[in-house]
Amino acid sequence: MMEWKMGIICAEEAELAPILQHVENLQVTEKAMLKFYEGTVRGIPAVLTNCGNCKVNAAIAAQVMADLYHVNGMINAGTAGGMDETVELFDTVISTASAYHDVAENILTGFHPYFPSVYIESDERFLNAAKRVEDKASNRLLFGKSVTGECFITDDNRDEINEKFAPLSVDMETASIAHVCFVNQIPFIAVRTITDTASHAGVGNFRKNCEKASIISKDIVLLILEELAES
Repeated sequence: MMEWKMGIICAEEAELAPILQHVENLQVTEKAMLKFYEGTVRGIPAVLTNCGNCKVNAAIAAQVMADLYHVNGMINAGTAGGMDETVELFDTVISTASAYHDVAENILTGFHPYFPSVYIESDERFLNAAKRVEDKASNRLLFGKSVTGECFITDDNRDEINEKFAPLSVDMETASIAHVCFVNQIPFIAVRTITDTASHAGVGNFRKNCEKASIISKDIVLLILEELAES
């Protein structure tokens, strides 16, 4: 049985708050202007933080977790925007692979760190754990690609991104955390619940739906942790 020490990263405090309620033996430390919450979640030692929005903030948090807290697995949890027209509000997207939608394709495949493709694959063990808890979820789980970039997607370039990547969801952090995990050889998965879609677009919908979506994401993360603790 694998002995996990899990890093859990959310972008915003509101996304992390529901998970923090389930941390036992909580201790708080600070590094790189971030608070790291150490404890146990569903029997698994864990380190949690809300990193702030955008790619660099997420990468900082992930590398600190790798270097200082020595996690051997990472989960990116929280919310996302729906991209595919079949994705609905409060669906949870389990990212099978993630890519940057705003980075030239050959930058990371033709140069360091020489990705096999523009997509960074999620860990198969984590994906299988998510699939095993699918029937326990209160809302729909979707498995597919996600994309990451430095802007909130409304109608601008939505069609272009969909045509190029065919993602289920979009956010500002997932691919950068997956990137850090790739170079550190740390298993990774993202669990993101949808707050806005093409028909319910805009930051206003994100704000309105963030709390509910974060609770749903938390529920899925806890189920995955329980499954990993038993496997």
